Amino acid sequence: MKKTIIIIAILAFSQVKSQLIKDESIAFSVGYGLSAPYDDVNVAATGFYLQGEYVFTLAKWMDMRPYAGLILTKSNGEDLNENPTPYKATSKAFLIGGKTRITAPIPWVAPYIEAGVGTSIGSFKTLTPYTDFDKSGLIVHVPCSIGLELGPNQNFDIAFTYYFHPSMKQFSGAAAFGISFPINTIKRIS
Repeated sequence: MKKTIIIIAILAFSQVKSQLIKDESIAFSVGYGLSAPYDDVNVAATGFYLQGEYVFTLAKWMDMRPYAGLILTKSNGEDLNENPTPYKATSKAFLIGGKTRITAPIPWVAPYIEAGVGTSIGSFKTLTPYTDFDKSGLIVHVPCSIGLELGPNQNFDIAFTYYFHPSMKQFSGAAAFGISFPINTIKRIS
């Protein structure tokens, strides 16, 4: 019994040092922005999307990504069938938050999904037969993405990324192309 207590005490007080973060990089994405209401599939606004991420790789298949981005969409007065409509879902916002990416560890073409939570700072307008919101300020969003990491080092990606704004009954998103740079490479260049 005495030996068991000593062994448990040694294990409890010993320190095991491990490196949680395997790699760090910076990622940039740019794409064709879109915003649409939850309740009307024919109403959408288009525009521009830009995002930067600081990537903490925890394992080959998982990383954490704090991000900051921008989504700017504007309605042209037509629905997706090019019919005139008074309805719209527009976004002009700065996006900030964090997400986790799970990647299938496949060389050259690795599919991934990611999700997280964040905040949008800007103005949103959702006008449909069922919804009428026009808000500015701080709004919570939920980011979700699916995509492919490409290349031998998987430093290019293509993705469909979405930011769901539950309080506005709309989502913003993009079809985006991205590139990432390992921090070690950036330090060597400077």
